[in-house]
Amino acid sequence: MTADEHADVPTGESRRQGDAAQAASRLIDYVDAVGLGYELGARPGEYVVALPGEKKLKTVLSLLVRDRTTSVSAFVIRNPDENHEVFYRTLLRKNLRLPGLAYAIDSDGDVYVRGEVPTPALEADYLDQLFGVVLAACDEAFNELLALGFLGSMRKEWAWRVSRGESTHNLDAFRHLLAADDDARS
Repeated sequence: MTADEHADVPTGESRRQGDAAQAASRLIDYVDAVGLGYELGARPGEYVVALPGEKKLKTVLSLLVRDRTTSVSAFVIRNPDENHEVFYRTLLRKNLRLPGLAYAIDSDGDVYVRGEVPTPALEADYLDQLFGVVLAACDEAFNELLALGFLGSMRKEWAWRVSRGESTHNLDAFRHLLAADDDARS
């Protein structure tokens, strides 16, 4: 090969950067195609996507596209106020059924879903599955985790709202747990 021909052969580093750029492009195309949109994150190669939920209004998903792996992270719920042992045991049990990702806590005890996936795998079918798993882990478990870790706070809010004739609409999902307290006092 001549020197000019060598200039067109990508090095290992430039090939990986190209793979990351191509994967990021596929990610953007997918997010646009499903109507989610994205924002650029604070770190180079980071894309932030808001996934709409049912129990949790939205799940903010961060994807950090790097050369070989893409970091996936989504906030689930803050550090529980109570019932820590049962709360964290529940998360560990859920980890057994969570493909490719895991629940984790940060230094404040806040809960995230985390994982590392191969960057070349960022194709539409895989992204669809990945986003579904993240959303299920954050949204489907949300009310259960709230009831385990924040029931005392919810009881106080319920009592406060009921005593003042305020709406309890934001607590309707927990009415079966909270209204029972009212019935017991009657």
